[in-house]
Amino acid sequence: MPKMKTNRGAAKRFRRTASGEFKRSQSFRRHILTKKSTKRKRHLRSPEMVAAVDVRMVKRMLPYS
Repeated sequence: MPKMKTNRGAAKRFRRTASGEFKRSQSFRRHILTKKSTKRKRHLRSPEMVAAVDVRMVKRMLPYS
């Protein structure tokens, strides 16, 4: 049986933590930053955990992480 393929788009977006959860970066940080407040941009820097309903899908896309 061949190896399972990792979804490369997901591999660039999600990282597994030591406790087994998946962390992700926040959206809305790429462009049109002038109208967003400094506080809002600063809070968008910090990583978030993937929601519980999405974890199953992320695990399927990243079989070896």
